[in-house]
Amino acid sequence: MLLRRDSPYLLFDVLGALKRRGHSVRIEQGLSKASSADIAVLHVDATTTPADYLDYARSFPFCLNLGTADISKRRISGALVNQGDAWQGPVIVKSNLNYQGIPERFLNRRAQRAGKPPPFPDVPTLQPYEVHDSLGDVPDGVFERDDLVVDKFIPEKEPDGFAARFWVFCGESERCTRYVSPNALVKASETIRREPVPVPQEMRELRRELGFDYGKFDFVMHEGRAVLLDANKTPGRPKNLVKMFAAGAAHLADGFEGLIRRAGA
Repeated sequence: MLLRRDSPYLLFDVLGALKRRGHSVRIEQGLSKASSADIAVLHVDATTTPADYLDYARSFPFCLNLGTADISKRRISGALVNQGDAWQGPVIVKSNLNYQGIPERFLNRRAQRAGKPPPFPDVPTLQPYEVHDSLGDVPDGVFERDDLVVDKFIPEKEPDGFAARFWVFCGESERCTRYVSPNALVKASETIRREPVPVPQEMRELRRELGFDYGKFDFVMHEGRAVLLDANKTPGRPKNLVKMFAAGAAHLADGFEGLIRRAGA
């Protein structure tokens, strides 16, 4: 399969840089009985990677992100709160699924069009994020639902908006940027300004614990401590920041080559 220039994924840019350096690159969709590749990347855009894909990934001599099979909020979030906790600040109700379960819905629709059963039949109805002033304002029943989580709502406050930090990495290569937005729900695509910032040691330790070779962490600094909000194993490239993300792909490709050397591939 050819590398798609309209791919929404940052990995497209990294693989393109590797191909220009002389590496043989192949993208496979679905499962294949055999592959001669020396190194693979497990790049399944779903919160929980199906077991058969994990088994297939283990068949390669070396596969990146094998440890990232579950990136649900309940597993990765450092801001989770439970009913009855002492937290007095605002909270946000989120889907337990990554990116509100939108990737799972897309895969279900694609399977339906192909006449196949949905791979994620239990995906709940799309529900937008809801911010509440306190735990006491969270609607009844939310804490009993497996598909929802409640997080502390702790964006970094600025005089002109709110900030969050996004750390993109591949092997030893990385960039960490603090984005300031006029919106309390900070997105890289809707920012007033951005600046490079260091990666806190807490994030590096979490990356090792969660098994990420490649990906993106969204976090904030709260009361002097780094708090992970989201971990993405298939980071995208915002449409209005494609050139900026593509420019950093060569640096991330350096990290990929470092992983290749480490694996002896």
